[in-house]
Amino acid sequence: MKESPNIIQLQYDLLRYMIPQLAKFPRSQKFVLADRIQNALTDTLQTFIRAYYLPRGEAKCEALRQGNIELEIIRHLVRLAKDLHCLDHRRYEFVQQQLHEIGTQAGAWLKSIS
Repeated sequence: MKESPNIIQLQYDLLRYMIPQLAKFPRSQKFVLADRIQNALTDTLQTFIRAYYLPRGEAKCEALRQGNIELEIIRHLVRLAKDLHCLDHRRYEFVQQQLHEIGTQAGAWLKSIS
């Protein structure tokens, strides 16, 4: 099996980091915002894995574009979590930095196959 691209590992690591953080959300947000963030992170991981295995072409490009859209949604959900004081500023900055790195790699991957 080919080695997975770094973007998949980064997305996996971010999901692994966020799951315990999401469990600490207040009850009022745990079953809405926290679930939505976890699902979005999981969906994005699945999208990047799918893109990895798709043959080169429009389908692969579309999967990467979809991954970028999903990342943007996650950025906004995480910012909302910070604004609602569910995430502290330090964790928020770490997550945003990771999302930026993942987005940069997704853009480079898309550019390399276009």
